[in-house]
Amino acid sequence: MELILIAIALAMDSVAVSIASGAKYKNITIATTIKISLFFGLFQGLMPLIGYFMGSIFATLVDRYDHFIAFIILLFLGLNMIREAKSDKPEELKDLNNKTLFVLAVATSIDALAIGITFSFQDINIYYASFIITLITFILCIFAVIIGKKLGRFLESKAEYLGAIILIILGFKILLEGLDIL
Repeated sequence: MELILIAIALAMDSVAVSIASGAKYKNITIATTIKISLFFGLFQGLMPLIGYFMGSIFATLVDRYDHFIAFIILLFLGLNMIREAKSDKPEELKDLNNKTLFVLAVATSIDALAIGITFSFQDINIYYASFIITLITFILCIFAVIIGKKLGRFLESKAEYLGAIILIILGFKILLEGLDIL
């Protein structure tokens, strides 16, 4: 269940951009919707793998402090998502070519890289986790583009707030478990 919540939280930046895509391009095709969702899903799943292997190099060195590190990273990411959601600056959508989608997918998946680092401190099957993150992001982005066509900008920041709250709660959970309070 925790992995599903993490996947949903990580997907929220991509969902917000997908909503914006649907809102801006009202005549978006199903093929373009799938392309958007694939870009976001694949990058959200790839980045935790990269972060995991980067973190694995240092995991034994920071084993006693891993819960503090995970908490700080998740708290920072959550607060950053809240700051971005409060910003009036809309996501830049020049067009939906592969270069634009690549840049947006990388930009929205940086937090997944950090999550991958926190995964390296835990006993987790990173391949399974990355698959679940990819799948959930892909599915949510498909729905987000469709919803964006209908409801547009109204929902964009709401998705980021939800993701932020989930990340902050999970950060506190990891900290409390690491301190043997839970």
